Amino acid sequence: MSETILLTGEHLTIEDVVRVARQPGTRVEASPGAVAMLARSRAHVERAVADGATMYGINTGFGKLANVRIAPDALDRLQVNLLRSHAAGVGDPLPREIVRAMMLLRANVLLRSTSGVRPGLVQALLALLNANIVPWIPEQGSVGASGDLAPLSHLALVVMGEGEILDPDGCSARPTALVLATGELSPWQFGPKEGLAFINGTQAQTAILTLLVHDGETLWRSALGAAAMSLEALQGTPVPLDPRIHEARPHVGQGRAAALMRRLLRDSAIRESHRDNDPRVQDAYSLRCTPQVLGAVADAIAFARQVAEVELNASTDNPLVFLDRDGGEVLSGGNFHGQPVAQALDLLAITLTTLQALSERRIERLVNPDLSDGLPAFLTGNPGLSSGHMMVQITAAALVAESRTLAYPASIGSIPTDANQEDFVPMGMAAAWKARRILRNAQQVVAAEFLSAAQGLEFLLPLTPGRGVADLVHRVRNGVAQIAPLGEDRPPAPDLRQLARAVAEGDLDPGE
Repeated sequence: MSETILLTGEHLTIEDVVRVARQPGTRVEASPGAVAMLARSRAHVERAVADGATMYGINTGFGKLANVRIAPDALDRLQVNLLRSHAAGVGDPLPREIVRAMMLLRANVLLRSTSGVRPGLVQALLALLNANIVPWIPEQGSVGASGDLAPLSHLALVVMGEGEILDPDGCSARPTALVLATGELSPWQFGPKEGLAFINGTQAQTAILTLLVHDGETLWRSALGAAAMSLEALQGTPVPLDPRIHEARPHVGQGRAAALMRRLLRDSAIRESHRDNDPRVQDAYSLRCTPQVLGAVADAIAFARQVAEVELNASTDNPLVFLDRDGGEVLSGGNFHGQPVAQALDLLAITLTTLQALSERRIERLVNPDLSDGLPAFLTGNPGLSSGHMMVQITAAALVAESRTLAYPASIGSIPTDANQEDFVPMGMAAAWKARRILRNAQQVVAAEFLSAAQGLEFLLPLTPGRGVADLVHRVRNGVAQIAPLGEDRPPAPDLRQLARAVAEGDLDPGE
């Protein structure tokens, strides 16, 4: 039996979004109470239109054309023209899970009484979502204000029976009219305010931010698992994980990181083997300072989570309808501006680059005989004849270099648009695209560390690592990944691909 999520416009969570985005069988329905409030809001809009009040985008042009008054008999056509003209996206289509998240977020925002649309528009969007009809939405063309105009316009085209539907393969598309003709869904006829309300908002960039926060949290825990595995393979000391050290500098993420590593390293025979005869005073930073570095990563991801949680249930369209006991008022503002989301995405890009850069440094220590304290060169039993994991580190270095280039913030790169009416924009979708690429790179680098650290532990047998690390080794060797120890040289690419998939899907997440 499929789960049902009830939208209220106020209580959507990141976990709800991930579930709907990645489990198409999850149904979504609108709360009757929220629908009733939205109907009241719409009644106020219709009264104001009938009274001839001047309201931006309802009976005026848009942007630089806001001073152009639109005739009463052309108000519906105004909205349709807006949607058609703004569907100017280019590039590859957004993945199905991102589009499904967009649809959910847009329905939740429109359900808020501030939107002033007819409840039927929300129901029409949810009908498409529940039928798993996913619009073709190009990933490029949004500057993030007045919201994600181009992506949301492509979504709106499908709601009104135009545009294209993404096929299940995620690459090809079919005309919407052909798809709707075979089912029970009907195109929506947009009325006054509804087109503008639909596309003013940050739901494309926020959908990506939300999924990135979830995946970033999973990756963070997995990266700590890989770090603990490397610490064991390199016979490092867990002394820097002592809770007293982290209580003396009580950053939340740092304390979490140290606690997780302590759990993973508990009952380590490897540690006991060199407790009393280790000539090293301190390990290198990439081992000793892992809690401090990955703790800062955790705190940055937590900030991005806060931004996403606010944005999921925020009124980001324009103008906004505010009801009171005397009726209500329609106010124009700028809640569609994506600066908070763009900055959070840029922060994720920076912090996930840091995470993978630290992981790559540990891979280097594992494969480099001058740094690994006894492990064979490149983790092969026959160095020279075999190259072992030489290219694993090189691949990781290439990914980190790419991520460092992409980590330059997009949110400071405004280019004025709309004849300088929209003269400061946040470039949120550019930030989102870069952060997505950096996340994928980070997952690949952490997968590479799992591969090399597990191989390093082979040379310490029969000594066994801590219980948590041993469980992760078991998952690498016998779980989803099924990665055999390296004997004779073989292409690392299939192993890296398997492990990257396991990292992305949370199969190597040790929990907290």
